[in-house]
Amino acid sequence: MSPFNKVPTPMLVPTRITVSYTRTAKVLHWLVALFILTNFVIGLCMEHFPGYTHTSPEWNGILFWHGSIGALVLWLAVARIIWRKSHRPPPLPASIPRWQVRMAHGVHGLLYLAMLVLPLSGYAHRVAGKHAVNFFGLWNWPNLFAPNESLRVLFGTVHVSLAFGLAGLLVLHFGAVLKHLVINRDGVVRRMF
Repeated sequence: MSPFNKVPTPMLVPTRITVSYTRTAKVLHWLVALFILTNFVIGLCMEHFPGYTHTSPEWNGILFWHGSIGALVLWLAVARIIWRKSHRPPPLPASIPRWQVRMAHGVHGLLYLAMLVLPLSGYAHRVAGKHAVNFFGLWNWPNLFAPNESLRVLFGTVHVSLAFGLAGLLVLHFGAVLKHLVINRDGVVRRMF
């Protein structure tokens, strides 16, 4: 808003931008990105480590890291949401078509939703399967409901489906990054560095 006339100013600015995200927003973004990619690789590989069965100590060790990193993603996502509520992101260039702005906001909203729901579905899957959910060996998360095999299967399916949905959103996000970096060259990508 303008301090003189109290009229909201648009979120679009001239074609090139130099405004950047805050240092905190950047750190949270890159930590979440690192942990999501790490956990996605762990999740994909969990079922295919040679000689590991779902009851082996090795598999449980991998699951320990997967669950702990997932919980960390959840809390970092919560921190990102809180930070973003009090620190408005930098504006986009006016050269970006409105439909692309709406698409970017939609993808970002779905990314935040996935960062919250995916770890919670993993937690629910473990609790429904009567497994303790540990956070890096520091403590066990409370079991908020009783074990239930049909819920375990349901939450497992939801968890895997959400993981692949998140992967699709990340492909869209990365595609937009490449477009702004290589084709548009409009400074949008520099905001996060």
